[in-house]
Amino acid sequence: MMSIPRFAVSLSAALFLTLAFSASTVRAQTTVTSERPTTFTLRNGLQVVVIPDRRTPVVTHMLWYKVGSADETPGKSGLAHFLEHLMFKGTSKHPAGRFSKTVLQVGGNENAFTSTDYTGYFQRVPRDQLAKMMEFEADRMTGLVLKDENVLPERDVVLEEFNMRVANNPDARLTEQILAALYLNHPYGRPVIGWRQEIEKLDREDALAFYKRFYAPNNAILVIAGDVEPGEIRPMVEQAYGDIPARPDIPARRVRPQEPVPAAPRTVTLSDPRVEQTSVRRYYLVPSANTAAAGESAALDVLAQLMGGGANSYLYRALVIDRPLAVTAGAGYQGTALDATQFVIAVSPKPGVDFSQIEQVIDEVIADVGRNPARAEDLERVKTQLIAEAIYAQDNQATLARWYGGALTSGLSIEDIRAWPDRIRAVTAEQVREAAQKWLEKNRSVTGYLIKDTAPKREEKRS
Repeated sequence: MMSIPRFAVSLSAALFLTLAFSASTVRAQTTVTSERPTTFTLRNGLQVVVIPDRRTPVVTHMLWYKVGSADETPGKSGLAHFLEHLMFKGTSKHPAGRFSKTVLQVGGNENAFTSTDYTGYFQRVPRDQLAKMMEFEADRMTGLVLKDENVLPERDVVLEEFNMRVANNPDARLTEQILAALYLNHPYGRPVIGWRQEIEKLDREDALAFYKRFYAPNNAILVIAGDVEPGEIRPMVEQAYGDIPARPDIPARRVRPQEPVPAAPRTVTLSDPRVEQTSVRRYYLVPSANTAAAGESAALDVLAQLMGGGANSYLYRALVIDRPLAVTAGAGYQGTALDATQFVIAVSPKPGVDFSQIEQVIDEVIADVGRNPARAEDLERVKTQLIAEAIYAQDNQATLARWYGGALTSGLSIEDIRAWPDRIRAVTAEQVREAAQKWLEKNRSVTGYLIKDTAPKREEKRS
């Protein structure tokens, strides 16, 4: 049986990894100089976005559903991700494995991903295979066939993925616990992959009910990026997807429980014998690009770059160069989300350095940024960095498709996406100062500590 590579994306976990291993943060909100996409909507509600990229004769076909882990029924966490796995189990028209085998035979690649706000499926293939990809993907939008003999083993696969990605990964476990503490009421507080005891109970009926509830053209966005002519795409899309009926019971707008006004800072400590590098992470509850007031999201982007984007950032200089108390320090803002999101600070202390020393410096840096507008040269530097990152990233066709899909399924428009660099350029030092003062407020935060458990293991008593 063919093995299908796939992954679950936790935005916060991905953000932390970026902070830990790179000086820059992935930006999901601009294309800057790329050709303007063509967009249209079918009668059944399917929105289509076509992004021309004619450098190579390949095309990325990416179908996004506006449903993620935050849309699951309480008590059935992990269901969106579980269904993502099961979408590869075949239909009555195309048995399990045929879709994937076809992609491989034409020299393409495929994958799928689940996040809090969306689930996506994509194939990257030669351009003459696009119509075939559409036919396969449209078929499994409504024709999925599930049987216990393939559902239950796949649940075991998901549980093993949980073991590998979370249970045996102290960093991921800390992120899980921080998010659960940060979100008191909103479903962003539950893991994308789910809680183990709930994953264990997911079954065929749960998956089919979720599939029938959310998988429909009027709850999806099709993004096609590559060597295509926009005028030729619409007939192909109409032929493949046009006859699929809409589900009128799907609301046009997702409404979720929202967070109360934060009243107190929280802390989480995770102790694990496998920890080799201790860390301090602080998450602040902040507005996303979709929920922020005008200018706020861009100011938070610039603030994150000023504070933690590389060796010239305020946190890195204060903690790694000037003191020095840490081996790494960074910050990031995850703006692409439907609801309130996170501003993250991550620091890896040097051996023997107390967390209190690290936190004192973090607090000092935040207080300084909140009192004093950034210097003009610092502001110009980080704006240039952010816009340059976006320009360079356009060299990846799949990245373009992911930017648009992620932003559109999170409540933004094509105009929002393309105007992002203009919003970055317009950010003032005063807006950055106000963002730090307003949003990096201790009551809005959860601080997580990752420490090594040095306690000897207790031996089990034998009867």
